[in-house]
Amino acid sequence: MALTAKESGGSNIAPIEPGVYVGICYGVLDLGTHENRTYGKEEHRVLLQWELPDCRGEFERDGEKVDLPRAISKRYTLSLHEKSNLRRDLESWRGRAFTEQELEGFDLQNVLGTPCQLQINHETTDKGKTFASVASIMSLPKGAPKPGKTENPLTFFSFEDGGELSETIPEWTRELIHESREWQARRSSEADAPPAAVEPAEDEEGIPF
Repeated sequence: MALTAKESGGSNIAPIEPGVYVGICYGVLDLGTHENRTYGKEEHRVLLQWELPDCRGEFERDGEKVDLPRAISKRYTLSLHEKSNLRRDLESWRGRAFTEQELEGFDLQNVLGTPCQLQINHETTDKGKTFASVASIMSLPKGAPKPGKTENPLTFFSFEDGGELSETIPEWTRELIHESREWQARRSSEADAPPAAVEPAEDEEGIPF
């Protein structure tokens, strides 16, 4: 499996307070190719998700109230260009620059389950809504205790693998993926494929049903 690199709305939960938090990456999701109307070009995007084990909240799951870590995500253009945000954040997270060999193709699945520090800030939309955003990512200080396993299931999706969408992926994220050029092409290909041949069933006497 590979995904190689060459704030949701509708919630009444208060945004995460600004500050530095320990985070664990639990989701790496290929959002596919979308049009960037600002720059008039198409961009392949990816979403990284983190849970914050020391910042918790009460959520409803399967009809029950449960205590879970807060979560935050950030979208990137899938590129390791020297000026890309993804490269900047990954190198800060790793605490070292990419080698020339790694720049030829780095599998983002490697960051799943990996801890880090997240600098979270508040931003405001044009409509005056405040939301939390990941301003920067840093490696954990040397000697700092590492958090345990994530409480959210580790989730990975990549068009490179022809993978299927997990039911654990939030609906708003699934909608973004469905809007991508890759997903539309996949659906079109499936629609144009001839139906699979079905062998006629036989009863106990060997006569076609």
